[in-house]
Amino acid sequence: MTGKLPFEALSVDTLAARLGANDALCSHIGKDTSRWKVREVGDGNLNLVFIVEGATGAAVVKQALPYVRLVGDSWPLPLKRSFFEYHALTRQEARAPGSVPAIYHFDESQALIIMEYLSPHIILRRALIEGRQLPNIARDIGLFMARTLFRGSDLHMATKDRKADLALFADNVELCDITENLVFSDPYFDAKMNRHTSPQLDSIVAELRADRDLKVEAQRLKHIFAANAETLLHGDLHSGSIMVTATETRMIDPEFAFYGPIAFDVGMLLANFWMAFFSQRGHEQDGKRDTMRAYLLDVTVDTWSVFRTEFSHLWRTERTGMLYQKSLFEDQGDRLGAEQALDHMLHQVWTDMLGFAGVEVHRRILGLAHNADFETIADEDLRATCEAKALKFGRHIAVNRRQIHSIDEVNKLAALIEQENRI
Repeated sequence: MTGKLPFEALSVDTLAARLGANDALCSHIGKDTSRWKVREVGDGNLNLVFIVEGATGAAVVKQALPYVRLVGDSWPLPLKRSFFEYHALTRQEARAPGSVPAIYHFDESQALIIMEYLSPHIILRRALIEGRQLPNIARDIGLFMARTLFRGSDLHMATKDRKADLALFADNVELCDITENLVFSDPYFDAKMNRHTSPQLDSIVAELRADRDLKVEAQRLKHIFAANAETLLHGDLHSGSIMVTATETRMIDPEFAFYGPIAFDVGMLLANFWMAFFSQRGHEQDGKRDTMRAYLLDVTVDTWSVFRTEFSHLWRTERTGMLYQKSLFEDQGDRLGAEQALDHMLHQVWTDMLGFAGVEVHRRILGLAHNADFETIADEDLRATCEAKALKFGRHIAVNRRQIHSIDEVNKLAALIEQENRI
């Protein structure tokens, strides 16, 4: 592919003919296209995703479409999001080696990325729905967040490099606009594309949309999201953007990458563990999920602990950027001053993380893009019961985030809400 042809969406039938001369793909799966097996696996909201298997291996081909796939061509979206995904993946690999798929080829004009096929990995959300207790996810995700968020910020990067990177990702405006509306605004009024389990949740939805404190808090969080360009974010870090085995964890799909607040990725991620916790009652067909619920709460504790510990380690060993420079603290024998600054930063991340987690819960139940944790619960009354508890939890941590001091406190609240009205 020359990269000069006009954009054309791939299909199962055309992929081999279109990419049969691509050296990067052929080197991984073999040149004989007659032996290629192509299947489409994309079940996301935006893109085409194919697995291509050949005589010597397999690869993934991901292609952006000029619209939001979930909605159709009535919602156009620029192809350049693949550009940002490619550049985010290269930076994530550099900052947290081994945490993302290897990139084999990027074609900007065709908006496609050819990358490593992760097997036997499955999507983390699916594993949690199935009740699988994976031993390494808290460590792996906590390290990924700490390393990418710290090393992509003014705490570590040279100022010139960081500002150039900020300028590059600043053009990802359309995907930022999706987040700004779908996460922070649409759930709190009768937006056109909203949907929820109705009529079971109607009264709760009306109550949330009339909650002035909640709406003000959501807009304060939107302000932080839009104005606080601290670091390069994944931008869409949830259990559907993570692939796992029993021993390995890889992050995927960072097309929403942009410079924003450190707390955003952390809050989005932990919100998905809390939603998985509240959804477990809907997946108890094969027995009680008490141990799975306990596991999920432990994962939130361990993920936050690993993140804090690694972020603190990087603060002490890799703080080479313009912020909190060592010349003001350690070089003057004031190590405690640097520790005080670290405590202030982590406290702010903690407080904002809770807010971002709360609104993420709301948008996944009330907005356009729902998640399978709840959507795969076939009994609508049972689904609504699980969702109502999650909505209550999300409101509490968002509105009261400044009065909550530990993750154990958050998890005790989650456990109390989960036990309400249980038979």
